[in-house]
Amino acid sequence: QVHLVESGGGLVQAGGSLRLACTSSEDMSTFNSIGWYRRQERKLVARISWTGRITYAEEVKGRFTISRDNAKKTLYLQMNSLQPEDTAVYYCNVIQDQRNYWGQGIQVTVSS
Repeated sequence: QVHLVESGGGLVQAGGSLRLACTSSEDMSTFNSIGWYRRQERKLVARISWTGRITYAEEVKGRFTISRDNAKKTLYLQMNSLQPEDTAVYYCNVIQDQRNYWGQGIQVTVSS
């Protein structure tokens, strides 16, 4: 069982920045995939595969950066140039041994 805890959300004005963090209870190097999703439908924002390949949703390319710190067992999402349409609940996700694990979600609100 993998436990994920997100932090770093909040309210920011359009054009501002936030950094989300997701701390895992397990060693992240064992995961097949780690990433961030948003909204109720859990739409992909960004993810890192086990090969290290990074995938971004088209609408966040050039603004968001996903990264990881295996020593801290933490996944990050640096979000710059935030826009009101980025307002959502953001979820951390990992896949391990073909099982999906989700964090509880964290709210990001961007005011215009």
